[in-house]
Amino acid sequence: MAEGDAGSDQRQNEEIEAMAAIYGEEWCVIDDCAKIFCIRISDDIDDPKWTLCLQVMLPNEYPGTAPPIYQLNAPWLKGQERADLSNSLEEIYIQNIGESILYLWVEKIRDVLIQKSQMTEPGPDIKKKTEEEDVECEDDLVLACQPENQVKTLDFDVSENRTDRRSTFQAHLAPVVCPKQVKMVLAKLYENKKIASATHNIYAYRIYCEDKQTFLQDCEDDGETAAGGRLLHLMEILNVRNVMVVVSRWYGGILLGPDRFKHINNCARNILVEKNYTSSPEESSKALGKNKKVRKDKKRSEH
Repeated sequence: MAEGDAGSDQRQNEEIEAMAAIYGEEWCVIDDCAKIFCIRISDDIDDPKWTLCLQVMLPNEYPGTAPPIYQLNAPWLKGQERADLSNSLEEIYIQNIGESILYLWVEKIRDVLIQKSQMTEPGPDIKKKTEEEDVECEDDLVLACQPENQVKTLDFDVSENRTDRRSTFQAHLAPVVCPKQVKMVLAKLYENKKIASATHNIYAYRIYCEDKQTFLQDCEDDGETAAGGRLLHLMEILNVRNVMVVVSRWYGGILLGPDRFKHINNCARNILVEKNYTSSPEESSKALGKNKKVRKDKKRSEH
């Protein structure tokens, strides 16, 4: 190992040890060999309203001549707000080239979250429904969300990890019968530090409205463009109902191209089959044809 590389490695190790000591359980090691880490940052540790996960990969040249490779993960962080925060982090790097900056980055993000919580904005919420009939179904299903039914909802199943070129994929499944349970499942999953630190948590759900014979359904890409729509399409083809699937991806630094969609859908399909949510091919075909008659999907924008 070159002397410069040895120096960078020592400085990285010292910074990693310091970050782990300062942030404790908020600090998470994703891949020690590849030097990929994540820290869960909240506006208030005891009563968090806004939370964001900063995932970093430390290249060999850091901190000497290259910045950390980073990703900001939060379902609510989009558009100009994401761009402004990214610009702030990059400005900190430029002002401190050659120095260890992870602590400065974390505290800058925390300051932004604290400012956000002090404004009168409500906390983050999941996406609104995109189908006209679906919104009408919601009131009909409220009774299924009474407290005695909520415990079962949180007993979700987890698939085995699938790994390709250092990216790891894992599916999570939970029964749901109303949108309130969708929110509960997401909240429960995000209590898990590793799941919360995933680069993407793509999800889709389908809830059957018995009286209207139509589906309440939606999906979320979480930054993995078009992945949520593909996952929902798979669930439509399989004719599953009253179930939610979340596929977590931890990015390993190597682009997978279209293969990433294959892994996401394979993880989802395997857990749906394993937990007996899938119909026979004949039933799926009939149901898909029937659904096309009653659903009025609006186009989803890719971002």
